[in-house]
Amino acid sequence: MYRAVIVTGPGFQDEEYIYPYYRLLEAGYSVEVATKDKAVVYGKYGVPARPTIGTDELDASRFDLVILPGGFEAPDRLRLLPEVLEFVKKMDDQKKLIAAICHGPWILITAGITRGRKMTAFWSLEVDLKNSGADYQHKAPVVIDRNFITSPHYNNNGDFMKAVIDYMSVKRG
Repeated sequence: MYRAVIVTGPGFQDEEYIYPYYRLLEAGYSVEVATKDKAVVYGKYGVPARPTIGTDELDASRFDLVILPGGFEAPDRLRLLPEVLEFVKKMDDQKKLIAAICHGPWILITAGITRGRKMTAFWSLEVDLKNSGADYQHKAPVVIDRNFITSPHYNNNGDFMKAVIDYMSVKRG
């Protein structure tokens, strides 16, 4: 059974949390939800994310993949937390899957792990990704580059989560 964690904060994009959460459960994954101080947080439209761990408990050795939902507020808050940045760096060092959608790639930019990677994100992050050394893929519904999967918008949730599940299935192979 794969061990996944969704790391989020207040103001997340509801669709980018709820769809991946249930899609991972449906596929038989163990799913943890991490928030700062293990606080219940709410999406832009009121969906609650009930954490099972705090961001201070994130440990790359415990997980096979991480999902970073968007909405501009949650990723902007998360990229200010040293423990979140250290966690995604360690996940990358260990070549574990990092899947980020919409504004989620902001966390990867701040962690300093995007240089030379093909990525996509919400269109307003194009300059940020390019300035970080990433190769921004305009209008791509999903981009896979090594252990990164990125997608620009919740309209792409199906493609995004299919890529995540397929990636992990091949890994199990």
